[in-house]
Amino acid sequence: MADLDIPVITGDDGIVDVPKIKPDSMKSHGPWISKPDFQAEMSFPIDFKMPESVDEYGNTDTLVENWKERALDKMSDLKGRYRSFQVFLDICVKCGACTDKCHYYIGSADPKNMPVARQDLLRKVYRRYFTFAGKFFGKMGMPGFVGAAELTEDVVKDWYNYYHQCSQCRRCSVFCPYGIDTAEISMAAREILDHIGMGQKYCTEIMGKLNKIGNNLGLPEAALADTLEGLEEDIFDETGVEVKLPLDKKGSDILLVTPSADFFAEPHVDGLMGYAKVLHELDLDWTLSSYASEGANFGMFIGSYENMRKISLRIRKAALDLGVKRIVFGECGHAWRVAYSFLNTLAGPFDFLDQNYPIPQHILEITEPALKAGKLNIDKSKNDDKVLTFHDSCNVARGSRMGDKPGGQFDFPRNVIKAVCNNYVDMHADTIKDATFCCGGGGGILTDDLMDIRVKGAQPRMEALKNVAEEKGVTHMAAICAICKSQFTKVVPYYGFSMDMIVSVHQLVSTAIFLTGQLSEEEIEAKQAAEEAEWAAAREKAAAEKAAKENAESEPEKTNKE
Repeated sequence: MADLDIPVITGDDGIVDVPKIKPDSMKSHGPWISKPDFQAEMSFPIDFKMPESVDEYGNTDTLVENWKERALDKMSDLKGRYRSFQVFLDICVKCGACTDKCHYYIGSADPKNMPVARQDLLRKVYRRYFTFAGKFFGKMGMPGFVGAAELTEDVVKDWYNYYHQCSQCRRCSVFCPYGIDTAEISMAAREILDHIGMGQKYCTEIMGKLNKIGNNLGLPEAALADTLEGLEEDIFDETGVEVKLPLDKKGSDILLVTPSADFFAEPHVDGLMGYAKVLHELDLDWTLSSYASEGANFGMFIGSYENMRKISLRIRKAALDLGVKRIVFGECGHAWRVAYSFLNTLAGPFDFLDQNYPIPQHILEITEPALKAGKLNIDKSKNDDKVLTFHDSCNVARGSRMGDKPGGQFDFPRNVIKAVCNNYVDMHADTIKDATFCCGGGGGILTDDLMDIRVKGAQPRMEALKNVAEEKGVTHMAAICAICKSQFTKVVPYYGFSMDMIVSVHQLVSTAIFLTGQLSEEEIEAKQAAEEAEWAAAREKAAAEKAAKENAESEPEKTNKE
């Protein structure tokens, strides 16, 4: 683990006290800057000089030509295209309701990580160049008199650093009396930066892989097919049942779009096997797509609706090419937010799909009703080695819904966990559901060059987790977001927890479900013993045949010598 300054958690009541401010405690160069090649793939300007070191990040001689004018032109463009952006910049009254709601401020104590202060990094420039008062007092050399500021090199550096200390989780928006969406301001700031030569390497590199190959990992079709075949073998060895994970199966009813993390790492891959078991048991005809083998959409993180649309159109094309009737998303927080909130606008209309089902649909919207209707055979005792709690992923909690009732995004995962586990408790009420804290790695922050802020941003969730671990005996925390699961497995050891305490919701389903025709544990053990005996006999036979052949070949040699 990296040598970091880890915030203290006590577990006393599950809530972190508001810290005393530490000005500039998180002042930094920010994440690695994107190379021109990556920027070109996103259709961003490339006429900038790649900094030779992080010390040069934001220096005006490394930015695009006429960077100031182009930054203001982009701000004007965004203001004209998105009315909400201008409204959010205009209506803040500095009431302070949001100041202590950000996990990054709580964990770092840097006042620029207060949502209102982070917004003001952009708002001051907006006021200087786009309001009458700012223009008037700016010309008099007194922009600060009306809360305005000139766009300078130092401002750009602060933008790049602090707007990459916002995970766009929108928790602050829940408590804002005016409903200001800080995520939109952060997205806008990042898009402005993209257009002056300060794109973020992590996000643009990943989107480049997706555009070329179909997923964030750069996993080609052959490797994906091999992975799925291996998972089929794992399920068969575990259950004795042939459960298929189809790829590019034309004419299927369902296209499953899931984060590529589900293809290669625990606990994600265990969740994928859970989806497969549920879909198999319900006799649903489904497939994955090699062309659109990624549910994630990092276009949202960088604030580029054009790139969000480009990625979303891959899903539409895959659905059309495969002739499916439904699109179902797996466990990924921001993928579900983009799907639920934007997919129909970005890539619709989906009039070729079956209109009797939600468009799109979450995998939990299949599993939860099936469990409730008793369509799945469940042995809850299989999860008795765990006491569960659940982390509400911010993009699911505050940017989507499941089912046909408000709050379904909170109820569905909990209903599923309780249906397959005997032991479940919630964390502190002020840290869950629509007040949930971000994992600390969302919004394009899940990169090792931002590990310091990732660990600090996880503090509020770790405090709530430690409280239920100590008082309620919680041993595992479930999540339905690939980024949350990846973030937690990396940061929980810093707080004294084991990384394997993080599980997928459908991993729990996979453990508890008993498939039709599934062998009992005794039958599986007997089957494995018989197979091992058969293999041992085959090896013994092969060894004997080899020895006999060698003896036969050596006899003529002996005769010749004699």
